[in-house]
Amino acid sequence: MSLHVVVGYGPAGAATARLLAEQGHSVRVVTRSGRAAEPGIEHVALDAADAGRLIEAADGAAAIYGCGAPPLHRWTAEWPALASAVCAAAEASGAVLVGLGNLYGYGPVDGPMTEDLPLAAAGPKGRVRAAVWEQARTLHEEGRIRAVEVRASDFFGPGVTDGGHLASRVVPRLLNGKSVTVLGDPDTPHSWTYLPDVARALVEVAGEERAWGRAWHVPTVPALSSREMVDGLAAEAKTGPVAVRRLSPAVLGLASLFSPLLRELREVRYQFDRPFVMDSSAYESAFTVRATPLGEQFGATVAWWRGRTSAATTGA
Repeated sequence: MSLHVVVGYGPAGAATARLLAEQGHSVRVVTRSGRAAEPGIEHVALDAADAGRLIEAADGAAAIYGCGAPPLHRWTAEWPALASAVCAAAEASGAVLVGLGNLYGYGPVDGPMTEDLPLAAAGPKGRVRAAVWEQARTLHEEGRIRAVEVRASDFFGPGVTDGGHLASRVVPRLLNGKSVTVLGDPDTPHSWTYLPDVARALVEVAGEERAWGRAWHVPTVPALSSREMVDGLAAEAKTGPVAVRRLSPAVLGLASLFSPLLRELREVRYQFDRPFVMDSSAYESAFTVRATPLGEQFGATVAWWRGRTSAATTGA
């Protein structure tokens, strides 16, 4: 089978690499630190923003998956070089560039988000995410690379830990029947994209020439509020119902004085204070991946967190 290069090994990169390996492909993962090899997966340690070294690592690849990202508070400083290097590797190798995007680039909108909305974000993080795709799209239109972007809402599911709003500060508490605190209005509709569906969509569009040259939204179940998601997880875990409280703006403001991450979240607070709904019908009408049923999402997530907690307790 062909070589596939995955840049980044966070939740999405790891899920994508493992799915590709399961399908029998040769997989090379690029991260700064590297790690021990896994079945079917080679790990290479290098700075992906170093275009020369990334070009070497991607030589002979059929597809490059851009799943890496700088820390949130360094997006504006570090994304441009990383994006340029990934595009350079795609051009040198002839590999299809499959970018993992999010919804920041749209900025606040009224109504469900679709792929034909303008990338009109006013904040720096939204603008830099829009610029990443615009660079790749321009090179695609010039015939220099083949590129596609897959956009997801907030990740949810097995493997999502500190990076998700329904992750380490929420799920372990509800598994113990304790109250949880969430960012923003706990009763406003919000789209949550299931992590395994992200990986499946990335892999699918890599092999679909008719997908290239534009952005697609990952198939995602209808939007639910934070409270509804917590209620569903607690019901699956048989620990609920649990109280769901909003993190007060005063507490958030104080905490942001000491946390770069919380400071950066001020730009995207609108995503949790008002409806934040993604429409994935365009993808679903064109390709085969569908959102995993919500009950399965809850079951797999609870099982994964319980296994993680058990391993931590026993030292396994």
